[in-house]
Amino acid sequence: MAASEPQACPELKDGGVVRMEAREAPQDIKMAIHIYGRLIPSLGDTKFRPIITEIIEKQLEYYQKKTVNIYGTLLFGTSSAMSGLLANIVFRNSFKVQHEALKTCVSLTILPFLSTVITYKLFVTDALHSGNLSEENCIVRSMLIGVTCGVLYPCSLAFRKNGRLAVNISGTLWIYSWLLSLCFM
Repeated sequence: MAASEPQACPELKDGGVVRMEAREAPQDIKMAIHIYGRLIPSLGDTKFRPIITEIIEKQLEYYQKKTVNIYGTLLFGTSSAMSGLLANIVFRNSFKVQHEALKTCVSLTILPFLSTVITYKLFVTDALHSGNLSEENCIVRSMLIGVTCGVLYPCSLAFRKNGRLAVNISGTLWIYSWLLSLCFM
């Protein structure tokens, strides 16, 4: 079956539409013409290619920066959780606590992880995205968050939880003597 030649309708010819073979169109009309599955770009497409590639490059750069910040935040949080787990093991062994191991391990990994992630996002990531933070201040803030949320908070939490368990269950005063010997060393 022979395909008929595509032509514009006579009533549309007066409205500014020209036959397809002529490939001419008024400057105010820019549209793509489909010919049997192929796309012929309109006259204005060549102007928009650099703009479109620039927009795509900016979006890719933005998402790459965002994923770097996400990985950094998760790295800080994971190191804080491991620090909490290590502090829990050390204090459990030094206080000779034998019970409620799972309860203290879960709380000493989840709480430091969440506190570090939230603190890092509020004080570093959001400030970097808003442009209110220089690189030097970013490094200082990251170090302070790493020390406070990654070391001091998990250690103090492990000391408090395991010390309370040792005093409540054993009922002896050996923990107080151990604390005094630790303080006067």
